[in-house]
Amino acid sequence: MRRLILALAALLAVSVFAPAPVLAVEPDEVLADPLLEARARELSKDLRCLVCRNESIDESNAELARDLRLLLRERLLAGDSDREAMAFIVDRYGEYVLLRPTASGANWLLWAAAPLMLLAALVIAVFYLRGRARAPKAAEQGLSAEEQERLRKILED
Repeated sequence: MRRLILALAALLAVSVFAPAPVLAVEPDEVLADPLLEARARELSKDLRCLVCRNESIDESNAELARDLRLLLRERLLAGDSDREAMAFIVDRYGEYVLLRPTASGANWLLWAAAPLMLLAALVIAVFYLRGRARAPKAAEQGLSAEEQERLRKILED
């Protein structure tokens, strides 16, 4: 009996905490052709919901995401290839609609900015540390005659 209870508790825990795909695709959006629907689902994973920003249109319940899902399915039904359908949506909504922007054109600067900034920070750190190592240490310099006299007066008072 104890094993049965433990097994049921484990099954309940797995079913509650197991990640399940959260899809907002409504039944009236699903295409009759399973191959086209699979293509649409795969492509919609790479399209950003312009309202939710960090969700794909497949996961978002926003009206605009629904419109994008329907538009994508319309393009696939019209006979567009995957590349043509994505290009149509990118032309219409801009490259921001892609969850993974392309690494071309002006985006190269954005892709390269972080490594370049890290490299610049390392170069600055090396020059700063070399400069500190070459600077004379305050303890090695000793006190000048004027400073010694001033210190003596302070200690006498």
